[in-house]
Amino acid sequence: MHAAGDVRVEEREDPKIIEPTDAIIRVTASCICGSDLWPYRGLEPVKDQIMGHEYVGVVEEIGPEVKNVKVGDFVVGSFVISDNTCEICRSGYQSRCMHGEFVSATVGTQSEKARIPLADGTLVATPGQPDPGLIPSLLAASDVLGTGWFAAVAAEAGPGKTVAVVGDGAVGLMGVLAAKQLGAGRIIAMSRNPQRQELARFYGATDIVQERGDEGVAKIKELTNGLGAHSVIEAVGTQESMMQAIRSTRPGGHVGFVGVAHDVELPGLELFFADIHLHGGPAPVRRFLPDLIQLIWDRKIDPGKVFDLTLPLEEAAEGYKAMDERRAIKVLLTA
Repeated sequence: MHAAGDVRVEEREDPKIIEPTDAIIRVTASCICGSDLWPYRGLEPVKDQIMGHEYVGVVEEIGPEVKNVKVGDFVVGSFVISDNTCEICRSGYQSRCMHGEFVSATVGTQSEKARIPLADGTLVATPGQPDPGLIPSLLAASDVLGTGWFAAVAAEAGPGKTVAVVGDGAVGLMGVLAAKQLGAGRIIAMSRNPQRQELARFYGATDIVQERGDEGVAKIKELTNGLGAHSVIEAVGTQESMMQAIRSTRPGGHVGFVGVAHDVELPGLELFFADIHLHGGPAPVRRFLPDLIQLIWDRKIDPGKVFDLTLPLEEAAEGYKAMDERRAIKVLLTA
């Protein structure tokens, strides 16, 4: 991305092993993330930035210290590089690994090949070579599924809970899926888009709320006997979405926030009297990857339906445009 709105597919040198803990993968599929739209729309600074942080592929080469994956393995990787051994990783927060880095900043996986540092901690091999039909779902596990899952876990979604989901993008829809898998009995998806509403219902939403802001909060309260939801997932990252999430949560309830925050400021006094739990940030996808891969492999979940447009890598610019114009929920790129 050379500048806002300016995405080009260009040639660069093939990656090489630099550190003994590296792996080189041939990318089978990558995709465009909602977070990629922030710089595309000029809401984050960008200049000549390599793009992409979601990826699946086949290992082509490994450094001499890599033990957990081997050449020929089909792998899914987190959007954050992590050693998975430091104290923070072992506590379940690999997204804040003491030796970590963001794939979007240093690797860029909207590409044909990628060098993955700390391969043993970052990559997880699938049980075998996947059927082509499983690849979209495995790709979703790299970020949006894991992020939606973390949001649901952070919001303590589960049996007996009413869950509200603010945001109908890919992450919000995966939050609906996760809440259903975690046993939530009632899941309220907040969406104005008929296609996204249909997908939300497919993933387990029991109610749809089209209102936003204060009207949306009032509707959640109306659906919950004036109490608010037990668990609220915030999957947008704006001031309005965060306040809508907080105000939709009942006292003692939990907000799981995973939308990348932009100009969000929390009013201290309102937060004090809300008596709620806030838990979120960059999702530690690596914590959930083994279980999510198995659920996909056993065909118990189908997160791949969130991809509604597939393009060759050469047409990445059109994919950005389609998502920016909300003509697509999420675009899969084939290398």
